[in-house]
Amino acid sequence: MAYTPELVAELEILRLFNLDNSLEGLKVHHDASREAVAAAQRLHAKGLTTQPDGGYLTSLGRDAAEHAQVLLTILSDSVPA
Repeated sequence: MAYTPELVAELEILRLFNLDNSLEGLKVHHDASREAVAAAQRLHAKGLTTQPDGGYLTSLGRDAAEHAQVLLTILSDSVPA
């Protein structure tokens, strides 16, 4: 499986969630990019968020967001060559 632009857009949305506060949701406004709006809708369809425009993470969504954010941290850290 390759990282498609659609998957990357979904990862970008998952990256925006604050995992330190489960009561803090996310709202993807109608004037956001088409890619962001579509990604939010796909995350909802996959059962990762409570609303098509973001909302809160479900239990599965929290797991996915944690993995996505950790992966981004690992890949972003500089490793000496």
